Amino acid sequence: MTTTPRTELIILDRDGVINFDSPQYIKTASEFKPIPGSIDAIARLYQIGFKIYVATNQAGLAKKKFEQRALTAMHQKLIGLVDEAGGKIEHIYYCPHHPAENCHCRKPQPGMLLQIASHAALPIEDADFVGDSLKDVEAAYAANANPVLVLTGNGKTTVNLLDSKIPTFRDLADYADSKIEASV
Repeated sequence: MTTTPRTELIILDRDGVINFDSPQYIKTASEFKPIPGSIDAIARLYQIGFKIYVATNQAGLAKKKFEQRALTAMHQKLIGLVDEAGGKIEHIYYCPHHPAENCHCRKPQPGMLLQIASHAALPIEDADFVGDSLKDVEAAYAANANPVLVLTGNGKTTVNLLDSKIPTFRDLADYADSKIEASV
């Protein structure tokens, strides 16, 4: 017997959570390589009723590391992989701004998370925001979402900077296992 999930909205950071990150930026669809288990994790969460959104800083656009069409190709690849696995990403929100612009959408600011909650018409207070960096955790707190840390990407460094009360998981697949178990 299954029950309805307690939280309907899950927001994921992209680089370091869904795909491998790089200090030189992920610049092309061919450089976009999913972390093992992440695509299946998204599909499994979707299949039990969660609405999945992505919130990602993409300053590489402002820094001229890649162009909009390359970012679009990366996101089309991600959406296609999730679709093939039987899942769905509702929408990918990204901040294209340079960090010096101090915009409202760039994490750790809450702008993207609040836009997602508005678009989803679901309460942000019930949403988990899964990230791998201190900026992700700070954005979750600023938006009144629930911060969740994964130890992929920058997570192994970030965990040493955080309050031990923040739920921490090995990777996105481990998080999905926990959410699914709690929802059954």
